[in-house]
Amino acid sequence: MFSIIYKNVFLIIAAVIMVGSIVIVATVGLKYGIDFTGGSLMEVSYNSAPAKDVVSAKIETLQLGGFSVRESGASESDKSGYLIRTRDLSDNERSQLEGVVLSIGEGSHVERFNSVGPVIGTELKDKAIWAIVAVSIIIILYVAYAFAGVGKPVSSWVYGGITILVLFHDILVPTAMMSLLGLFRGAEVDVLFVMALLAVLGYSVNDTIVIFDRVRENLKANRTERTIKKTAAGGVVYEETEYTLTKPFAVIVGNAVADSLARSINTSF
Repeated sequence: MFSIIYKNVFLIIAAVIMVGSIVIVATVGLKYGIDFTGGSLMEVSYNSAPAKDVVSAKIETLQLGGFSVRESGASESDKSGYLIRTRDLSDNERSQLEGVVLSIGEGSHVERFNSVGPVIGTELKDKAIWAIVAVSIIIILYVAYAFAGVGKPVSSWVYGGITILVLFHDILVPTAMMSLLGLFRGAEVDVLFVMALLAVLGYSVNDTIVIFDRVRENLKANRTERTIKKTAAGGVVYEETEYTLTKPFAVIVGNAVADSLARSINTSF
């Protein structure tokens, strides 16, 4: 029952985390990768990497426009390398860039080269946003439908709203972490990160519904029912089921959380 006794503490902690995450995302922002912004990304590795200034100076001679060079962890531990970001390159420009970066340093090798047009990047960003919005709407409708028979004291739509609030929390935290990683480590948001968020959505919904299902079972086990007749306008008589809880609703929810806690922790790792 500690979840009920200290519920205000848990709510304050969750609120602080959410507000802090919102502030981080709003002020720092996200560093989008070429999947969303468009452009070309080349990773080159060296046995003995040249200085970053040397690489930048060589690329500057190609007059490709704006570009950036940053250190990267090469695929092999004994190598070092750079990530080179440019605008979307033609085949000829790509060949020139490869020739330049491979001509400096020892044991040079192009690990990967990705190129995404700006139109495709914008389209991917829009689709990613719509995917998350669509999943959220479907979740609300599903939860509201699945828990329609729970009855008082909480409407099934409240269950759906709480699920989305939990989803917002669970998505916001890794997004804020990604924002900080982008600021301090240069981490970029790409399609894989969106897939990770969708995976978080799935696990979050699963965990929340498990707890809600236990709440529903506890409600049914700790209430009495009686059918009463009521008269509607026009003299139409109808029956309505009235529920009376034998335990406080907070206690029932607390027991459901306690029953599901071990499973929730085990499925989180």
